[in-house]
Amino acid sequence: MKSITISGSQRESVGKVSTKALRNAGKVPCVIYGGDKPLHFSADETSFKNLVYTGNVYTATIELEGAKYHAILQDIQFHPVSDKILHVDFYQLFDDKMVTMNIPVRLVGTSPGVINGGSLSFAKRKLSVRALPADLPDFINADISKLKIGMKLIVTDVADEKFTILHPENTVVVQVRTARSAVMPEDEEDEEGEEGATEEGEGATEETAAE
Repeated sequence: MKSITISGSQRESVGKVSTKALRNAGKVPCVIYGGDKPLHFSADETSFKNLVYTGNVYTATIELEGAKYHAILQDIQFHPVSDKILHVDFYQLFDDKMVTMNIPVRLVGTSPGVINGGSLSFAKRKLSVRALPADLPDFINADISKLKIGMKLIVTDVADEKFTILHPENTVVVQVRTARSAVMPEDEEDEEGEEGATEEGEGATEETAAE
């Protein structure tokens, strides 16, 4: 998974006065959990632009006075009016410890059902995944190139050996629903026509036998 570097400074004081002073200076108070003890620091608000305001998911490499900490964004607080970032919580990553993250689902291919007028329902745009940090994917690919009208992809269809998806196996990720404008593909129409002809033939045989 791609990482974004954030350079910060450790905080000596974590009281309300110092926190307010940091925010007035355009900095965001932060804390890293998961290690031996919480690590408090601050960073410029602009440093979080590519980490927060994006549909992608990244890990963070936090540089503090020569030391580097690998972490993931755990929680973020915004001002209710201005939407300025008030506080950020990170969770420290370790190579040998599993971690849970919400990973975006990326649709791959073109659905023939959608081409024929079906409606694409993207039910799970993110999936909760548990894995070692090195195995965390940037995206979970969902191949919709074979989805006809009425078909769907469930969690087991997008599973991977490197990570565990923390949803029931039958959870629907994406499906193609029928719509008023939908057009029945020719191959499916031919199949229905053959079935109808067979049923008529069977009916004629029964009537002849009855006579």
